[in-house]
Parts: sequence; C-alpha cells; structure tokens
Amino acid sequence: MAERAERKRVFGTDGVRGLANGLLTAELALDLSVAAAHVLGEAGAFKGHRPRAVVGRDTRLSGEFLEAAVVAGLASAGVDVLRVGVLPTPGVAFLTGHLDVDLGVMISASHNPMPDNGIKFLKRGGVKLDDEVEELIEQRLREPWDRPTGAQIGRVKYHYQGMHQYVAHLVGALPNGLEGLKVIVDCAHGAAHASAPAALRTAGAEVIAINAAPDGRNINDGCGSTHLGPLQQAVVDRGAHVGFALDGDADRCLAVDAAGNVVDGDQILAILALTLRDRGRLAHDTVVATVMSNLGFVHAMERADITVTQTKVGDRYVLEEMQRGGFSLGGEQSGHVILSDHATTGDGTLTALTVLSRMAQTGQDLATLASVMKHLPQVLVNVGGVDKERAGTDEELRAAVAREEERLAGSGRVLLRPSGTEPLVRVMVEAATPEDARETADRLAAVVKERLAL
Repeated sequence: MAERAERKRVFGTDGVRGLANGLLTAELALDLSVAAAHVLGEAGAFKGHRPRAVVGRDTRLSGEFLEAAVVAGLASAGVDVLRVGVLPTPGVAFLTGHLDVDLGVMISASHNPMPDNGIKFLKRGGVKLDDEVEELIEQRLREPWDRPTGAQIGRVKYHYQGMHQYVAHLVGALPNGLEGLKVIVDCAHGAAHASAPAALRTAGAEVIAINAAPDGRNINDGCGSTHLGPLQQAVVDRGAHVGFALDGDADRCLAVDAAGNVVDGDQILAILALTLRDRGRLAHDTVVATVMSNLGFVHAMERADITVTQTKVGDRYVLEEMQRGGFSLGGEQSGHVILSDHATTGDGTLTALTVLSRMAQTGQDLATLASVMKHLPQVLVNVGGVDKERAGTDEELRAAVAREEERLAGSGRVLLRPSGTEPLVRVMVEAATPEDARETADRLAAVVKERLAL
C-alpha cells in the first residue's frame, strides 16, 4: 500500500504536475521519459519500427531544462525526437497524429502559476494515456535496463514547421471566414502567444493580441482565462466585437462579449452544440458535460432537444465518454471544450474560431448567442478538515442530501464532491434564487463538518 501511495504522487488527473525543480526535477523528467518509452514499446505501440516522438512546451523558463531532460531520456531509450518548441497542448496533440509519430510529450502546467510545471504524455494519434498505462510507467521508474548504444541511440531534430501546420489545421476546420469581426485575444503570455493570433488573422478576423509577450516568468500572471479583468477592459476600451482568454497551454478558453460580460464554458458549450446541430455535425444530437455544468445548461439543451451526458470532473473523463458513445462535442464549465471532428484534446483557439464562425455566419453578437441559456444561481462551499473518503457512505449525510434534493424538486440540485488533492469536500448547490442556494449549501456544509470531522 505504501508503494501505491507513493506512485499516486507522481501522476495526477492531468499528467505529472508540481513545483519545477522541487517535485518535478530534471531527474524525474528523464526517468519518466525512459519509463514511458519502455512501457509503450513493450505494449506494441512502436510496432517493430524505430520509434519517434514529438516534444513541445509552454513558455515557462523551467520548460527549457525539463524539455532537455525529456528529450535526453527519450533519445537515450532509442526514440527519435522532433522538438517543436513552444506550442499549445492541442498543437502537440495535433502534430502527434499529423506527423504519425508514436508518442507526444507536452511540458506545461496549464493555468498554474509560473513556478509550477508539468509533463503530459500522448499516445499515437495525440490522445492522453489511460490511467492504467500511467500506473505502469510509475512502476517502471528507475528500473535497471539495457541501454542502446551506437546507431541505436535516438536522434534529435527540430521541426520548425509545426506551428504553421497547426495553424493551417485550425483554419481549415472552419466552414466560413471571419471577415468583419474585431477580436481581442488574451494569450496569457503562454504557449499560444504566436499561434492563436496567427490563426484568427488567417481566418479573416481583425485581431488585437494582448499579454502576448512571454519572458519565461509572466505566464498566467494576472491575465488569461484565470484573470479576465484585463480582457474585459480591453474589449470595451477598443470597441471589439468579442474577446477570448486562453490559459497557459491554450487547451481552453473563456469569452467576453462586446459589453465586457463573461461568457463561461457552459454558455460556449451551448453555443457550439447548437452550431454543430445546425450543421448536421452533432453526433447523436448529444453533448458531453461534467457534473459541474450549471443546471441552466442542461435545461437549455433539453429545450433544443439535445441530450446531455454527464461525467466526473476532468477532460479525460469527458473524452472517454465521447469516444465510448461516438459523440462529437464535450466540455467543461472551465472552457475546456473538445471538438472531436478536429481535435483529440481541448483546444482554446479552435473553440474561439468556431464561436466566431457562428457569429459571422448568423450575424448575431456573442451576447445574443449566449442568451440561449440562463445560469441558475450556484454556490460552492469547501468544507476542510474532514474525512472525504466517507462522503459517499455516511448514512446521515446521504439522508440530508436527499431531503434537500426533494425540497428543490427539480428547480435545483445538490452535488457533494470529495477533492482529488485535499482533505476537503466540495458542496455545490444550484437553486432558483441565490439566497436559497446559499442557505441550502450552508446547511449541508454543517452536516458534512459534523459527520466527517477528522
């Protein structure tokens, strides 16, 4: 059990992530890359040929030494490496499939602060590794192995065309141009600082890029999808039709309408569901969301005769359900949207382009498009210092939840969710009024604290 607990501290819900040169060292990055090459090779992923990998990163200064370690580990294990430099996670995923390589590696901590970094592995086709494969990689860390020598050592090359190929792919996904639209894109000083403005301009939009001057230290610093204030101000001040905010690795985005109002991931997902349905591209008239999506989104989809399938929180669970059911659209409230006809991961730039395409095609502004759904008031209370493992089994707590659900009677909902990383339980309540949501959440939080106290 101790060994298993130790392994859990390596891979999290989205790859390996932590303080760069603290938890995530050069040694760990190298060892993970070697172990990944061994596990995938022995599973037949390399199909008897000389394996190849694509390696990209975001703009964090720590990405430089971690990239060097990952490349060294892969090459020492006999993998030929194509370095694509700074590129969004969805760009690395696209190139993994486009270049027909066996493995993709993205070095990024997404929306986390600059001192953190992370490593995500992608299998052939640009899809994230399964939990089982990640566990095998952890088990194989630092094991003795026969090292290739001579001509069997991997070669390392730069692939300079990667960004241009990715941009062409994005623009090629659109059915119409974006002429006449003035767009502001907040690049978060991150991985899409060059590719996102290039894609939007190539598609025909007038583009103003802000926070697009990375220096290795300023990624996500008061900007991007976790800090929407600068974008809201810029859209209003510069008279733009719309603004989009990306996160550090640009696998998600949030939007701002012409009046500076935030349009969140649920609203974006609703817009895209109707867009794909009208184009005949919404597979099975179904959209995949997580249990955290606002009930107002579910109601909006019901009115449009679109089925909503909900999963656990996490883009990997959304993607798994999309693959299982053959669905073409899924996403999260955070703005992480997967358009599976064109991408294997969330892609903030592709999401922005698709929303803009709908605006150009219909002549409607973003506020009008987003009005398809109305948010129910939502309250989230984090209850700390509790035994989160008993959240689903305590009978009195379950009875309290049932009473509140019965009282809401379809006009709201209750969700208790143990944190994946902290000793706390999240109590989320949606109701017809903010007051009702708050009072319900507070009552349940008190029961959680009483019943699950450590």
